[in-house]
Amino acid sequence: MIVLAAKRLVAMLLIMLVVSFILFSLFEADKMAVAGKVLGPYSSVEQREIWLSQNGYNEPFFTRYTQWIGGALHGNFGDSLQYKVPVSELLTDRLKNTGILALVFFLIMIPLSLTLGVLAGMKEGSWMDRVISVFSVLTTSIPEFVTATFLTGLFVYTWHLLPGTSSMTGGFSWKEMILPVAVLVIYDFGYVTRMTRASMAEVMTSQYIRTAVLKGLPYKRVIMRHALRNALIAPFTVIVLQLNWLLSGLVVVEVFFAYKGFGYLLVDAALFGDIYVIEACVMVAVFVAVFSQFISDIGYTLLNPRIRFS
Repeated sequence: MIVLAAKRLVAMLLIMLVVSFILFSLFEADKMAVAGKVLGPYSSVEQREIWLSQNGYNEPFFTRYTQWIGGALHGNFGDSLQYKVPVSELLTDRLKNTGILALVFFLIMIPLSLTLGVLAGMKEGSWMDRVISVFSVLTTSIPEFVTATFLTGLFVYTWHLLPGTSSMTGGFSWKEMILPVAVLVIYDFGYVTRMTRASMAEVMTSQYIRTAVLKGLPYKRVIMRHALRNALIAPFTVIVLQLNWLLSGLVVVEVFFAYKGFGYLLVDAALFGDIYVIEACVMVAVFVAVFSQFISDIGYTLLNPRIRFS
């Protein structure tokens, strides 16, 4: 187990290192272009050369890359060209907002999807299974921006129940969280529900479940103590890997509702050409992707005895 975790950790670090090198090469290999972004398109060549000299850009490429990696490890990505503040401060604030949105999303999505998936898988082929399956496929097949548009038209312009934006200009508001969270839950819960349903249906047809039923054990006990534990192994890995999807899904939702989070910051930086913010956001996104994969692999190993003791 320790060896497996060490291997996964080394692989995660290697992926981060490769991505960081590619990212730095794309954005900072051309020194004059970087100076042009910082000083503006109307700056002279002399001004750019002075700035490059003052900020260490005349050092060899690999020296600058090593210094950049060292700064990134300490949370120093430079100053935002658009907001004129340290990128780390800006990123911390936006990640906090996104973390709140993601936490509320998971608190609603996980119980909902697991409950519906288990109910559908317990009685495969029943009317309940068909209704849950059709509804899950339907919601998952509709893109987030379509769902956001529909809910906004319904709850904002028709019924006048909710605000149309979630910019939180007057402070944190749970009312402004409802539509963004609803869009994320509606789009994603169906996928996890279908995976849970498939896992539960497979467990219910296994020999040990049939043996437990034939022995006369109470059906509720069979489900809770034997079927449910094994059926939730596969959904666990799927739920952890939803962190990868959540980053891309949040971009759409945060921009649509003007929610000042990580996704909104990334789009804003890309449109403005704020290279230091883009670099920081990409590294955070890659870290979340590889770390969620790491947690998924380790968690699946802990939950599945056949892998743990093989």
